[in-house]
Amino acid sequence: MAEFLFILGREDNEAATRCFQFAKVAHDKGHTVNLFLVDSGVAWAEPNRDRSQKTTTGDSPGDYLPHLIDNEVPIGV
Repeated sequence: MAEFLFILGREDNEAATRCFQFAKVAHDKGHTVNLFLVDSGVAWAEPNRDRSQKTTTGDSPGDYLPHLIDNEVPIGV
């Protein structure tokens, strides 16, 4: 299996949704996944942050980030 490193450096909802989605897909396929939140992307680490804002495709960061947390994917801040 491959190793993936995802880096989110923006507070942007669309960017966060895709980053978390791709990390989830890679993890679900059995790959080793690490996620780093840097620069303004660290705002997504706040526990009370609203992650339900939908993107143009109808999904949201909250559709993917809880899966990563529940499955103990390493997230560095």
